[in-house]
This record gives sequence, structure tokens and C-alpha cells, in this order.
Amino acid sequence: MYITKKHISRRTVLRGVGATIALPLLDAMSPAATAFAQTAAGSTPKRLAFVGFPHGAVMDRWSPKQDGPDYEMSPILEPLAPFRQHLTIVSGLRNKPAETPEPHGYIEPTWLTCVKPWDFGVAGPDSGVSADQLAARHIGKDARLPSLELTTAQVGARVAWRTPKQSLPQEGNPRAVFQKLFGHGDTDKERAAILAETGSILDRVKEQAARLQSSLGVRDRIIVSDYLDSVREIERRVEMAAQQDSSRLDIPDAPVGTPNDITEHFKLMFDLMALAFQADITRVITFSMDREASMRTYTNLGIAEAFHPLSHHGNNPQKLDRLAQIQKYHTEVFAKFVERLSKAQEADGTVLDHSTILFGSNMSNSDRHNNDPLPNAVLGHAHGRIKGGQHLRYPQDSRFSDLLLTLFDRNNIPVEKIGDSGGVLSEV
Repeated sequence: MYITKKHISRRTVLRGVGATIALPLLDAMSPAATAFAQTAAGSTPKRLAFVGFPHGAVMDRWSPKQDGPDYEMSPILEPLAPFRQHLTIVSGLRNKPAETPEPHGYIEPTWLTCVKPWDFGVAGPDSGVSADQLAARHIGKDARLPSLELTTAQVGARVAWRTPKQSLPQEGNPRAVFQKLFGHGDTDKERAAILAETGSILDRVKEQAARLQSSLGVRDRIIVSDYLDSVREIERRVEMAAQQDSSRLDIPDAPVGTPNDITEHFKLMFDLMALAFQADITRVITFSMDREASMRTYTNLGIAEAFHPLSHHGNNPQKLDRLAQIQKYHTEVFAKFVERLSKAQEADGTVLDHSTILFGSNMSNSDRHNNDPLPNAVLGHAHGRIKGGQHLRYPQDSRFSDLLLTLFDRNNIPVEKIGDSGGVLSEV
């Protein structure tokens, strides 16, 4: 039991001129007799993230050869080995609605809807609403931002669908995301202007933060101190990115605040996602690591050929090696996000314990634009309702939408059907 000098509300924030900083879950918040604290899930919120990558995977380097808990980690997923106990690899699933005449154009909108685009709205008002937005209606409504849509691409993917006719834009500029999470103002322009005039957001809440710290127990003081240090470090990196010479960018016309270095761009976005979850600013996130038909070049890996042409490998061994290298790199930067969540302590565990993260693609063999079998990995435990530590292989033609429905079931989200789903995968 942790003793604090007083109980504080879960919604306590630090406010300054042009800044609003939400706090992570603290022991001092847990006893508060609020409706939130008395929910079935306990004092910690449910969180869902959908992290997608384009152009599928080299499947024999993604899927482990063995099933069950004693599998040998595959080459592409090897960066997730330290989090094996939190990892559920789900093989054999197919997203049949994604099999369309124009593969790249329909890969994105069918990923989390599991409905062919021309059937959006046909089977009912929620037919064509993406899983993230269905989740946001239930677990996102009590957060400041019901959902967050992010990318590192110059033009975002059409992944999140609020209605069958409205897709939500993705934000790729870390500075804009930081301002949305922590800047105070009615619009992005207002928040940016306030931040430019008044400097670091932490300087503007320093006195309030000190008063809060003096009222907390030892464990809570450590959690708050580490959290504010993370905010300051990310703010510093965002500002460094904003000061870069855009003429050196590989991606032309990238917005101010987008790093030159793709690894730093990935890390910034993932770090911002972790902070958004930790501070309960949002509980639902979609993140597209890139777009379908991407022409990004991974020169940081020594690969000169653009991503999309390389994905049409024609079973050329050298091209497959380079493609798998990119896919392993994506897993490496994603693993840093998982690590951050696993270290973020909450009153009854870690943020990762209380999160469910889908990491995957809506394509299998990119050379043929196959959608069967799809690469899927689930991280986290959904408050103990996902076991983790296993590789599950399902029969051919098993539905990907059933996995989405299962993630909803494990998070007690009352949705009966997603796209063409037929039921819950009991083994997950």
C-alpha cells in the first residue's frame, strides 16, 4: 500500500499559458471515489493501438515454424524477443474483402473495416466504420481525444473511417502532434503561436508541478518526475526537428517539424503515442508507418531501391533479403514503443499490461498482392485477458476480422460484428 498526503482526481492536469499537461495514472488517484475508478476494469483505462505497415511481409521470415509457446522467434520479429511474454503471433488469417481489382488503393480502407469499399454502408450504418473508430465510441469517449490518427508518410493513409463516407486524416508532423497533446488553444495555429511566444511548456507549469510533487508519495513523485522528463526530452527533439534545413529532406515539401532522419521520425511518433497513452490523453491510436505504394528509400539501411518497386521482388533472393531487412527495421523501431509502454508504471501494473496493440499489414506476399496469410502480432494483455507468449496458427481462410472482434471482446467492448467477422478466436 502506498501512502500519499491526499487523494487527487484522475483528471488532474497541469495548466500554464498555452499548455495543458495531463498526468499519468498515480497511486494517489486510485482511491478516488469516481465513476471511472469504479469501472469493471479497475482504475486503469483500456487502450487500443493499430500499427500498420505496407507491402506485407516476407512470410517465411515473419512466421515462426513452431506453434504454441515454445516457438523459435522468426528473423523479422526477433527485435520483439525481449517482450516474448507480452507477444501473441497470430498466423493463417485472411482479409477476403481486401482482395480487389486495385490492390494498393483498397488495402488501406479495408484493413480495419473488413468491408469492400463499394459495400461501405450497405449492410448497415456501421458497415465501413473502422475498428479503431468503433472502439473510440466506447473506450475513447472519456479521454480528451477520442482517437489519434498518425503516420510518417507525407500523405496519410485512409485507414480510420468515422463513418462509411468519412475517413479521418492522419498527422505526420511530430510538432503538430505535440501541440495537439500538450499545447493549449482552439486551433493548431493558435497553439503553435502560444508555444512560440512562451517557450517550453514545462517552464510554464513548473510552480504547479512543484506543488503537486510536494503532496505525493515517493512512488508517485518518481512516476511524475520520469513522465515530465520524457515530455521535456520529446519537446527538445521536436524543436530540433523544426529547426532542420528542409532542403536536405529526402521527402520533398515535408512540413516543418518533420525530422530529416526517418529513424528519429519513427521514434518521435512512437514516443508521442506512448505519452498519449500514459497520460490518458487518448485511448485509441492508429499509426501507419508508411503508405501503400510507398516510394520511400531506406538509405539509412544501405538500400537505394524505393520501397514499392522492391516489394515486387519476383522471388529474387537479393530483393527478398533487402525487403526483409526493411521489415525487420520496422519491427525494431516498433519494439522501442513496446519497451516504453512496458516501463511505464501504473497503480496496478504497466501501460503495456493494460493495452492491446495490433502490429501487422493488410498484405501478405507483396509481389502478388496476396491477402492470405496476413502477418499479425498482438502485444499487451488487455488487463490480463490476453495471455501472451504464444504463436497461434489458424486454418486457411480463417477471418482476420475475427481477430479484431477478439481484441474487442478481450477489452469488453460491446460490438457484435466487424465487417465479415464470424466469431471470437478463443485461443487468443
